[in-house]
Amino acid sequence: MTTGVLDQGESPSRTVTHLDVTILEPTDQQPALPTASRDDRHTAPDKRRRHRILTLLQEDPTRLWQPRDIAAHFGDVTLETMYRQLNRWATSGLIHKLGPGLYAATTWSPTSLA
Repeated sequence: MTTGVLDQGESPSRTVTHLDVTILEPTDQQPALPTASRDDRHTAPDKRRRHRILTLLQEDPTRLWQPRDIAAHFGDVTLETMYRQLNRWATSGLIHKLGPGLYAATTWSPTSLA
């Protein structure tokens, strides 16, 4: 009779007689980025890449963004262009570069765990 409580002398372990293992192929969770960036020079200012990206960063100002994540979010810019523009905007003070490939809308400091 099993009561959920071990009787004296019972062992909580069980003998494993077989094990089924399923190996799953990794899925590409990152969408493919375009091979050419969309030219938005003749686009209304509020529809241009700079405005859209700055708006995205301001939605969660302390989030650390990687260029690939931003490029994938919009889907109309190459990774190379994204790196170049983010570096340019960080140099001019529009955004903050917090490390290799990490950008945020504001300066970032870790929250103390104490």
